Amino acid sequence: MTYYNSEPKQTPESPSKVGILLANLGTPEAPTASALRPYLQQFLMDRRVVEIPRFIWCWILHFIILVIRPRKSAEKYASIWTKDGSPLMVYAQQQKTLLEAQLADNLPGQCAVELGMTYGEPSIKRALDSLKAQQCDRILVFPLYPQYAASSTAAALDAIWRVLLKTRNVPAIRTIKDYHDHPHYIQALATKIKDYWQQHGQPDKLVMSFHGVPKFHLEKGDPYYYQCLETGRLLAASLNLSTDQYEIAFQSRFGRQEWLQPYLATTLDTLGKQKLNRIDVVCPGFSSDCLETLEEIAMEGKHLFQSVGGGDYHYIPALNAESAWIDAMRVITLEQLQGWIATEAPANAPR
Repeated sequence: MTYYNSEPKQTPESPSKVGILLANLGTPEAPTASALRPYLQQFLMDRRVVEIPRFIWCWILHFIILVIRPRKSAEKYASIWTKDGSPLMVYAQQQKTLLEAQLADNLPGQCAVELGMTYGEPSIKRALDSLKAQQCDRILVFPLYPQYAASSTAAALDAIWRVLLKTRNVPAIRTIKDYHDHPHYIQALATKIKDYWQQHGQPDKLVMSFHGVPKFHLEKGDPYYYQCLETGRLLAASLNLSTDQYEIAFQSRFGRQEWLQPYLATTLDTLGKQKLNRIDVVCPGFSSDCLETLEEIAMEGKHLFQSVGGGDYHYIPALNAESAWIDAMRVITLEQLQGWIATEAPANAPR
């Protein structure tokens, strides 16, 4: 048995392409406990996600969390599941299709785009195999995480390196580390929020909530916290908000250790007790709506805010398949492909 994965057949005449691998977290295949269990096991066994000594964590995971959590998580997934499946998967597939169409206009016949998930399917390996089968000898990895974090972006890159370790003909690889301050990304967020406000009016306060990570990640050198703050600052400036018109918070705390603060739950409790007439919550770090945004933020957050006296609560959807976001993805991609293929300067790029 060979150690290396099989390679697609090639001929000297085979034209090479550039592949773009869109990397995202992943999602279970169905909103059921049986589908959640292997997905959670793969996710929570990643050392990038949980940095607890293995002999302790394996016992906690297999004898407590994987016994209790799949059923509870399945109920939450069922509350946001669509007729087409998981929202994250639906939107990620739309992003893949729309980006591929835009690149075909700019670079006809030169690019292929695939979606790969760090956990679950379609896997990173499946995406890489598909790109290689399409004769891609250069691959740009585009993590769908605007802010770099070891537990998200680096985890996706780890999955790629694991596949390449068993690849005989390794393609040239470029990776996008982050784009938290990219003008087109900020512009896409601002456009999304302005369009929402044009339809629904403007709130007393905008809360920008980012996924949380343990505080020790920051202390050990992870740039995620500062990139979130910079995204928030740039977005507020683009929206012409003063410092008292917005808040930055962090959601999804897990376990007893200290995580990045301020916690979203604490922020919502405080704002609710101030009897604000309305707040809007947006999650700039999410390219696609998912369980975390649609259930934890849109549902649980609303209940928390209103249970202590708050007024109207609006969740502003993620970028999903918005045209401004797809265009931002195109611009970022073309910038990163310079030197690999002949590209023209992205149209309408902010200066």
